[in-house]
Amino acid sequence: MKKGFNKNYLILTGISLLVIIGIVYYYFFSSMTGKPEVEYIYIDNDDNVDSVEVKLSSISASHAMTGFKTLVRHSGYASNIKTGRYAIRPNDGAAIVFRHLKNGLQTPVSLTIPSVRTMDKLAGELSKRLMLDSVTLYKAFTDESLCRKYGYDTTTIACMFIPNTYDIYWNTSTEKLFKRMAKESKKFWNFERKQKARQMGLTPNEVITLASIVDEETANDEEKPMVAGMYYNRLKLRNAKYPNGMPLQADPTIKYAWKRFDLKRIYNNLLYIDSPYNTYKKPGLPPGPIRIPTIAGIDAVLNHIHHDYLYMCAKEDFSGTHNFARDYDEHLKNAQKYSEALNKRGIK
Repeated sequence: MKKGFNKNYLILTGISLLVIIGIVYYYFFSSMTGKPEVEYIYIDNDDNVDSVEVKLSSISASHAMTGFKTLVRHSGYASNIKTGRYAIRPNDGAAIVFRHLKNGLQTPVSLTIPSVRTMDKLAGELSKRLMLDSVTLYKAFTDESLCRKYGYDTTTIACMFIPNTYDIYWNTSTEKLFKRMAKESKKFWNFERKQKARQMGLTPNEVITLASIVDEETANDEEKPMVAGMYYNRLKLRNAKYPNGMPLQADPTIKYAWKRFDLKRIYNNLLYIDSPYNTYKKPGLPPGPIRIPTIAGIDAVLNHIHHDYLYMCAKEDFSGTHNFARDYDEHLKNAQKYSEALNKRGIK
């Protein structure tokens, strides 16, 4: 009798343990979302424990939320919420998700620096991918003392942002963003690139500034070294007519000076704007880039084609490429063909 009782007791105990284990697994370790793809939750400075639970509830099964709330109640999480972007993978249960949120084990975002024309546009684009708002970022870009801390000024700070893709935490601060971009810029300007810039007699910032003009002139990567070579010829030309160098006379700098990027044609009345970016009036390079150039544009300057062309004009077939000329008379003929093509299309 006693032996049978003990056996039944062990069976009941075993069943009870299995039930307990099953319950614990169901609420704390089974998939929180039940979905085959990774879900993300973003926790910012305005979140409290209630809003975190609301965000989780939108992607979580009800039983997993019960487990999560149980863990929250028996911890100090409510008074120590950590901001960040957190991945919830298909097999992650409430216990794993809670541990990640409690310990701030966030997942970085892949941040691509876009090739945009102005720093307010950069601020807007970055704010879409980071917790930082665009106003905060733009204030940083226009803060002279902050820019100088990293070796730039407000006209050249764009040079620090090399348009690659970086893994970076969503809740990164402005200071950490600047430090990371400064580090990546130094890495980009390796010995080979710096050596090529020195051989051209240009600083990295000047290379980037010239590259920004090249990128504005053509989207054709194969033609960019040719365009870069033409502008470099102008930059380095010294003769009786141009003792300080031939003006670059780059139409994109006129658009930038006016902040009228939709212009299709540059008329003479636009060339008299009093701006350091007016390369028709000011010899040499403008004070800083007129956009964040592509890496293809930067390398096109460093690896420019050596030729003796001094002029270029967009081709009349609207292919996006250019006719190049060695002298002004030849250039005028190319310009006339392009002007007639614009007139035929009614482009003003």
